[in-house]
Amino acid sequence: MTETVSPPRRWIPASVPKMPATVWLSAAVLVLAALAALAPWLLVSGDPLHTDLLAAHRAPSLTHPFGTDQLGRDVFTRVVHGARLSLFIGVAATVLAVAIGVALGLLAGIGNRGVDALASRTFDLLGAFPEVLLALVLITFTGTGTTNLILAIGIAAAPRFARVLRAETKAVRGSEFVAQAGLLTRSRTRIVFGHILPNALRSLPVVITLGLGTSILGAAALSFLGFGPKPPVPEWGSMLAEAHGDLRIAWWSVVFPGAAVTIVVLATTVIGRYAGRRFERRTQP
Repeated sequence: MTETVSPPRRWIPASVPKMPATVWLSAAVLVLAALAALAPWLLVSGDPLHTDLLAAHRAPSLTHPFGTDQLGRDVFTRVVHGARLSLFIGVAATVLAVAIGVALGLLAGIGNRGVDALASRTFDLLGAFPEVLLALVLITFTGTGTTNLILAIGIAAAPRFARVLRAETKAVRGSEFVAQAGLLTRSRTRIVFGHILPNALRSLPVVITLGLGTSILGAAALSFLGFGPKPPVPEWGSMLAEAHGDLRIAWWSVVFPGAAVTIVVLATTVIGRYAGRRFERRTQP
């Protein structure tokens, strides 16, 4: 009697796509950043506002892994707690930009030629300027602070999403299934929100992922210039602004907050580009 040998079990289902190591690493970085933003007490136990002038400008050590700043505050603790406000500004600004961009892009895509021409010229004009520059112009009128920073970055980033949704809306609007839906129903609202908009939103998650990194970087840049949250609130951009004068004597107080911004933005960019490549493969005939 012969025994049948069962094939080895797969701990990873065959349907799970193989992703590059850089994508897995980027995903791990974003998970760690989200953990720092939502539950920083799981990573650090100290107070980010605690000062100790006798411990100012101490180099990285076992007691202070990222060293201390000019007021003796633990840089590692402040970097971890700074993720909450930095990511919140980036996410909130991206949500605002998506909401405005979807509304304007859909209006341009389904509107007549005059509306479409005016909207497309406006999008092109605003898109010719860097988003940080537009946000800087807007924030000079609205004033400084976290709320105004979110509004400025969100409004400045909206044209990018509007252009994408306008192009997708026009492509879906001219498809055969939309024409067939128009024969079955006379309700323009049902056609727009039941057929055009859901299909036009397919590529938006890719743009959102890339836009999130841009918003986080823009928030850090404007906070560095003094338009964001005010010290001593821990936020990566404001931490850079506080410590940039101490670069020669305490490089760690500048390098580690800057590295946090850079790594998170790179992680979102890697995942966004990978998602974009996969989306292009799915849409190719």
